[in-house]
Amino acid sequence: MLIYHMALINLDLSFFSFFSLLVFLLSLLKWFYAASKPQKKLPPSPPKLPIIGNLHQLGQFPHRSLQSLSRKYGPLMLLELGSKPMLVVSSSNAACQILKTHDLSFASRPKSGIPDKLFYGSKDIAFAPYGEYWRQLKSISMLHLLSNKRIQSFQHVREEETSLMIEKISRMCSSSAVNLSDMFLILTNDIICRVALGRKYSEEENGRKSMENLKVFGELLGIFDVGNYIPSLAWVNRFNGLDSKVKKTVKQIDGFLEGVIEEHMNKRKGKAESHSTAEARCQDFVDILIEINEEKTMGFALERDAMKAIILDVFGAGSDTTHSVMDWGMSELLKNPKVLHKLQAEVRDVTQGKPEITRADMEKMQYLKAVIKETMRLHTPVPLLGPKESNQDVKVMGYDVPKNTQVLVNAWAIARDPLLWENPEEFRPERFLGSSVDFHGLNFELIPFGAGRRVCPGINFAMSVTELALAKLVNKFNFTSPDGINPNELDMTESFGITVHRKFPLHAIATPYSC
Repeated sequence: MLIYHMALINLDLSFFSFFSLLVFLLSLLKWFYAASKPQKKLPPSPPKLPIIGNLHQLGQFPHRSLQSLSRKYGPLMLLELGSKPMLVVSSSNAACQILKTHDLSFASRPKSGIPDKLFYGSKDIAFAPYGEYWRQLKSISMLHLLSNKRIQSFQHVREEETSLMIEKISRMCSSSAVNLSDMFLILTNDIICRVALGRKYSEEENGRKSMENLKVFGELLGIFDVGNYIPSLAWVNRFNGLDSKVKKTVKQIDGFLEGVIEEHMNKRKGKAESHSTAEARCQDFVDILIEINEEKTMGFALERDAMKAIILDVFGAGSDTTHSVMDWGMSELLKNPKVLHKLQAEVRDVTQGKPEITRADMEKMQYLKAVIKETMRLHTPVPLLGPKESNQDVKVMGYDVPKNTQVLVNAWAIARDPLLWENPEEFRPERFLGSSVDFHGLNFELIPFGAGRRVCPGINFAMSVTELALAKLVNKFNFTSPDGINPNELDMTESFGITVHRKFPLHAIATPYSC
C-alpha cells in the first residue's frame, strides 16, 4: 500500500512538473510573439478614470476644455469617452491629415443615438454613414439644391426678407433697443422656409409652433447622450425625460413635414394654388425632392423619411449656423466701434445712397467679407466639427489610429492657434485683407464648414444670406450699445450646443442713417 501511495505522489509530481513546463513554454511563446509583433504607437492621452474614462474632462464648454488639454498633450490626443476611443485634432497640420490626406479613411460617421432618432435613422446628409446612399444624397444637394445657379435663383427671396427686417427695425428703433438676435433668427427662418418649403410659417400660429419645435430640435442635437459612450447607462434617458422629449419632438416635427410634403404634392396635381406669385417663380427644395423621387433618377427610391431628413438638414445647417454668424458679427461690431465705422464707410461708399444693394455691389465689399471671415474665426459656429470614425487602421503623423476610433476636429481651437494667428483673441478683420485664406475647406487654419468629403454643402447659401443682411444693416442704421454700456463691457458669454450661440440676446440702439 505504501508503495502504491508513493507511486501516486510521483505521478502527481511528474504531472505538476509537466504542467508547469507547459505553462512556462506557452508564456515564453507568447512573450516572443508579442516582442516580434510591431507595437502600436498611440497618440498621447490624459489620465482617465474607471468606466467613464475622460468624460469628466469635457466640461461645460468642450471646445475650450479640449483646447486646454491639447496644449498639454499635443495636436493629436486620444481620449477614452466611456467605452469609446476618441481622437481629438487641434492643429491645422493634423486637420489636413484627417480631412485631406486620409479623408477616405475618416469619411464615415459614428452611430449616435439622438441624431439617429431625429433624422429618421440617419437618412440625412450630415449623419448618414459613408457609402453609395450618402454619395447620392450629396450629389442631389450639390446639383439640385445648393448649386450657385440655384442659390442665385433665390436672390429675390433674400432681398425681400432682408428689406422686411430693415422695415421692422425702422418702426422699432425710435422707441427702444432692438433685439437683433430675434431679428436674425426670424430672418433666417423665413428665408429658409421660403426657399425650402415654398412659403413662410412665422405669420401663423401653427407655423410659429413648428418653428419652436425646430428650435428644440437644434437644442437636442447638442445634448450630451451618456448612452453613446456608456451603453450600460442608456436607461438614464428614460428617467431624466430625454427619451420622451426626443420622441415628442420627432412626432411634432414629423407631422409638420408630412403636411408640407402633402401640400406640395397636391399643388403639383393642381389641387392647390401657390401662395404668391413670388413663390411661383421657381421651385423650392421640396418640389425638387418630389420631382427626383418621381423621376427615380437616383437608381433607388428616395423614401419619404429621407426627404424629411434632408429638409431637416437644410434647417439645421442653414438657419442655426447662419443666424449665429450674424449674431456674433454684430456683437463684435458693437464691441469694436472703429471696425463698425470702417465697414459702414465701405458699404455706404459702394452703394452711394441707392435703396438696394446689388450682387455687383457685394463683390466690391472686401472689408465686409473680411469681417465675416474674422467672425467665423473667432466664433466658429460649430466649434467641434461633426464626429468622424475611422473605417480602418490608419497612421497619422507617426501615430497609430485603430479602426473604429471616433474623431473630433476642434475647428475653434485651430482658429485661435497662436502659431497660426497673430493676437488670436483679438477681433481684427484686417488680417484677411489681401490674404488668400478662405473658409471653403482648402485652408486648414480656417475650417468653420469643415473640409474634404464631409464639407458642408451649404457654404455659399449661408454666405449669401449673411453678407446681404449685414451690409443692409450697417448701410441703413448707426448702432450703439443700449443703456450707455461701454463697448468693452458687452456680454459675450456663450451658450453651448452643437452650434455656439450668445447666451443672452443682443440688443442695440439703431438710429436711421440719412445720406
